[in-house]
Amino acid sequence: METVINLEQRISEKVKELSFDRQRQVLDFVEFLASKSPKVEFKRPDGTPMSALEAAGDLVGCLDSGLGDLSTNKKYLEGPKAK
Repeated sequence: METVINLEQRISEKVKELSFDRQRQVLDFVEFLASKSPKVEFKRPDGTPMSALEAAGDLVGCLDSGLGDLSTNKKYLEGPKAK
């Protein structure tokens, strides 16, 4: 399995072998790809970033499963025993 660092290194080495015009094309393509998958960022009304917990705050505890707080129910967290 190829690691991200190895992949980045291979890409960098290949790009260095290209002419300036080709490198510019690679940069344009990478920027195009990046624009197609924008990062989702949640912000507070004042524009400051908010954590995932804050963004999902109104969903925390919204399910009524009757199980209570699973972090205090160690037996349930272990799951079913293998037979």
